[in-house]
Amino acid sequence: MRFCFAAAKISNAGRQQTGETRVADRSSSAGTGDGATRSPAALAVEQWTALMTQAQTAMVEASKALPGVAQGQAARQVADFWRDQLGLWERFVAPAGEAARAPEKDKRFADASWQTPAFDWIRQSYALLSDHLMRGVDALDGVDEVQRAQLRFAARGFVEAMSPSNFPFTNPQVMQEALATNGQNLVKGMQNLVADLGRGQLTHTDQTAFEIGRNLATTPGQVVKRTRLYELIHYAPTTEQVLETPLVIFPPWINRFYILDLSPEKSFIRWAVEQGVSVFMVSWKSADASMADVTWDDYVAAQIDAVDTIRDLLGVADVHAIGYCVAGTTLAATLAYLSARGEAEKVRSATFFTAQVDFANAGELKHFVTDEQLALIRSLSPEGFLDGRYMAATFNLLRGRDLIWNYVTNNYLLGKDYAAFDLLHWNGDVTNLPAGWHHSYLTDLYRDNLLVEPGRLSVNGTPLDLTRVETPTYIQAGREDHIAPAESVWELTRQFRGPTRFVLAGSGHIAGVVNPPAANKYQHWTLDDDAAPPDTLADFVARARETKGSWWPDWIAWLRSRGTEMVEAAGARQPGRGALPAIEPAPGSYVRQR
Repeated sequence: MRFCFAAAKISNAGRQQTGETRVADRSSSAGTGDGATRSPAALAVEQWTALMTQAQTAMVEASKALPGVAQGQAARQVADFWRDQLGLWERFVAPAGEAARAPEKDKRFADASWQTPAFDWIRQSYALLSDHLMRGVDALDGVDEVQRAQLRFAARGFVEAMSPSNFPFTNPQVMQEALATNGQNLVKGMQNLVADLGRGQLTHTDQTAFEIGRNLATTPGQVVKRTRLYELIHYAPTTEQVLETPLVIFPPWINRFYILDLSPEKSFIRWAVEQGVSVFMVSWKSADASMADVTWDDYVAAQIDAVDTIRDLLGVADVHAIGYCVAGTTLAATLAYLSARGEAEKVRSATFFTAQVDFANAGELKHFVTDEQLALIRSLSPEGFLDGRYMAATFNLLRGRDLIWNYVTNNYLLGKDYAAFDLLHWNGDVTNLPAGWHHSYLTDLYRDNLLVEPGRLSVNGTPLDLTRVETPTYIQAGREDHIAPAESVWELTRQFRGPTRFVLAGSGHIAGVVNPPAANKYQHWTLDDDAAPPDTLADFVARARETKGSWWPDWIAWLRSRGTEMVEAAGARQPGRGALPAIEPAPGSYVRQR
């Protein structure tokens, strides 16, 4: 029996039993007769009923394509779904009584307008369909866990896309706004959509609110070196003395470096300078056609070049180094390369922000390294570089509800003004990637996981073996990181031979890192230095001590424990006053190139 027919019967029965007042209040009927005027709620119910009918048909047709036992299993799941759906209709048209409503946890449906009966039914039926689809994936027989994870990711994307909050006639907030503004919200939303189509990118924040060098990336400094791959920024000291051993930071080249130099109160760079550290930042160039030949070897060589440049400029034997995300992966390769060549002493300590070297459990990004996905990526790079907007879209898909559909509703349907949010401005400030390097990174690391196999990867002819690295390392992971899962970052502790300190921070890939002490947000977990080394992340969590607030103070204490010698912040410690003259003020030119 088709659902729309059953719905009509139940709706009519509800009218006979409860009277016209209840039916009019609920607007549950698919229609009130030829030529009758139907309320917006009734239209919404009708549209959603039609969509559910189409979903039923699709589920039935899909089950016919499955063999044997799987087909029977799918048929039972379809039957279970429609039994639950009809039960929902019965509760809708003949409620047993008004029960206290628990606070809505899903912010898509938190507005009070979703509590009206018709839209409450739409919301509940959507939740029911979503639950059955996801459970159906988990119950599938004959698929391995990799395939199941891919299906679960695809199913989640589907249910997020079909949410009634994403469509004007099934979202009561949009309908109310259209009535209140005579449809101007939809006009403004269309303007927003056309503008985004022109940009080729979804807008998340007010594009006019931020400007690099004005209210982003404002820590004073000078560009003191420029190569075809990077600019080296030397930041001006703010203390009379600084640690003798300088710090060089390698940010990921899939994003702009100023994630670590947002507004002054959020800037890790400014904070590190205030702690008496001589700070250098590598600002990577966004790829263009001239960089088609760039490989991972070039990025390793660039890191070593930056280290040697700073050593020579300041006349020091070694540096501290930080690698964030993919640049942390590369820093691990750099340490292995230096160790193999007997030059490990150039780096006194290495810090890793949410970086991975073992990609066996690298999270949902692994869904994008199938042969089909890799072929698609190659087709998108005809000029030798991958447009950063494709990477941005990929990362948005990992959090589609928050980074895609939330903005479809707010920007295109409600026509709201964009909020000013520095983090989202940075998130949309994309960089291009050298196509050859990007392809080898996805295949060699994400797909084939070669970096943790000694000798399988080489840099400039030198085989890499992470287990030879004895450099002291500080490893930070984010508890809710969906890009570099904490379980994957943990594997760094199992690869290096030298002493390691692991810190688990609250929040995720960005907020877990950019968490200044003054904000007093989140928390972090550590073990005492004399504690027995844990074997697993679960063991670490079970024994770790929780500390409220930022992990930055723990890091600076660890860094100082690697050497407390101080020098005057004079001469070459001042940007541009040593052997390398200033080229231009920070944040430089590469960060502004598109």
